[in-house]
Amino acid sequence: MEHIDAELEILNSSLNNPVVLEEYKKRYDDYKPHLLPRILGHLLVWCGNTVYGKKPSYLKFRAVEVIARVPYHSWDSASFTFLTMFYQNEEKAMHLAQLSQFARLASDNETMHVVVISALAKVEQKANVVVHTVIPMLFAFFYFWAAYWLYVFNPRDAFELNYLFESHAFEQYSRFLEENEEELKKKTMSSKYLEWYGRAPLNQYEFFKSVRNDEIIHRNKSIEEIEKLGNRG
Repeated sequence: MEHIDAELEILNSSLNNPVVLEEYKKRYDDYKPHLLPRILGHLLVWCGNTVYGKKPSYLKFRAVEVIARVPYHSWDSASFTFLTMFYQNEEKAMHLAQLSQFARLASDNETMHVVVISALAKVEQKANVVVHTVIPMLFAFFYFWAAYWLYVFNPRDAFELNYLFESHAFEQYSRFLEENEEELKKKTMSSKYLEWYGRAPLNQYEFFKSVRNDEIIHRNKSIEEIEKLGNRG
């Protein structure tokens, strides 16, 4: 399937092992983003916690995922712009094309999250149109342009902002799994979109665990992109 990456799916499955997950997570736990990404990252998290509360929930996850897919689309758009300018530089063009490929796969992955979680939230909780639909779209609009211009002027800042956002998402899903493990294991999964995407969790616990794994992968991949920038410099 074009919308799923076999290598990333293998990595995702391996992270179900707590030891493997801890080693993978520890690799970039001590990374320190620069000031501007920290300010923007804390602002996004603060706004989210203010509107949706600090406690994870289906509706909070739906809002988070509407926003989480945005930076990958921004990077892809910015890369397209740069490819128009630097198509004669093969090395730079290759790097931009590889980033676009990862961004599209990550965007598809985050889209899967929001579609499936939206269906679960519809059953589990009652949504408010303004709070749970309009506000996330406004957040997403702000985040798209912030990520786009950060990437244009300093890609490192764009990746670091994503690192912070995905770190927060990982922590929220981890907490949700810990607090609701037994209940989630009793709830079976049935989703045509998830089946089309290529995953088949037996229950909500397995599904949310795979989403948690996706977020830590995206977090680490953001720093790996920064390392590639350093190697090229």
